[in-house]
Amino acid sequence: MDSHCGTWGNASCHIWLKRVHPCVMNTVLTSVPVLDMTTARHADGSFDEEFIASLLDAAHRVGFFQITGFGAAPGAARQLLDTLAEFFARPVEEKLELDNRTSAQFRGYTRLGAEITRGRADSREQIDFGPDREPLQNVDAATPYLKLQGRNQWPAAFPALEQTAMEWAALMQEVGAELLAALSVGLGLPEDYFAQAFSPNPAWMGKLVHYVGGGVVPAAGSQGVGAHADYGFITLLLQDAVGGLAVQPYGQDEWLPVEPLEGALVVNLGEMLEVATNGYLMATIHRVTAPPAGVDRYSVPFFYSPRLDSVIDTIPLPAPLAAAARGVSDDPSNPMLASYGANVLKGWLRAHPETAKVHYPELVN
Repeated sequence: MDSHCGTWGNASCHIWLKRVHPCVMNTVLTSVPVLDMTTARHADGSFDEEFIASLLDAAHRVGFFQITGFGAAPGAARQLLDTLAEFFARPVEEKLELDNRTSAQFRGYTRLGAEITRGRADSREQIDFGPDREPLQNVDAATPYLKLQGRNQWPAAFPALEQTAMEWAALMQEVGAELLAALSVGLGLPEDYFAQAFSPNPAWMGKLVHYVGGGVVPAAGSQGVGAHADYGFITLLLQDAVGGLAVQPYGQDEWLPVEPLEGALVVNLGEMLEVATNGYLMATIHRVTAPPAGVDRYSVPFFYSPRLDSVIDTIPLPAPLAAAARGVSDDPSNPMLASYGANVLKGWLRAHPETAKVHYPELVN
């Protein structure tokens, strides 16, 4: 133990030893931690030891937490949610002008019940968007995921949607980078350890989501979105006050509700970090229950993700963390892939079968 502290530094060693204490590991989780981002760094720019310890504790044990003080302008979150509500109230014919079945990038509007999770329809409609770039030409058959680079689809008659969504995405990129830097330090790595995987063209994703209930999508039942894990590095979720999100921490049978907290973002980790840490950090399973009849739920998940061609190798963990690594989830029907582009394309082919048949027929059974 002393030799490890001498190798890695006393402060960091204190964090790691605290992190894997067996009494902590065996605790049944009943709530999702809340962290204040304004306490993340000292005045000299270095990360605060207690913040890093709390972050790793939340990331390892739960895989979910909420953050406050992340830098949003007053009223920005409310404005975004109100803009979503205004858009989704527009005629379906207008929304279908952005039909994602026309997009090889799975961008644009997804109809109610058209997205599939765990083989079942979800009770939601949504807009998917990402970095707006020219599509790549002559994509090699060995790297079909490079076709995911392309253009967004936005309503010309409602420019506020694009403006507010892209402004929010710019902020979320900054928040995601800061959280990944903090996690890297906690794992015994330099702040910028993963920077190369994101540079120069990170393939982040955003969704503008409207959940409906009351049997509007009969095939969905009470499923807002079914149990799943996320594909990338870090997910940052803005949710309204309706609720319905729940998580299932590693090794726990009970589902843990993520109660809405005004002014906060919900954070969870994706499959790339599970692969990179051999399961020390987990892509925690989560789901959303559809709201009651007559109630609308709005949310904006942002997926902080690397380049499409990034391959994420396992990182060298300090001994105490390596001993607590749980291995990558073993699901033969849904294996985690070290190639980010391949991993995300695999997921989208399943979630959007109609779009997949149009643009990736050679990959659809």
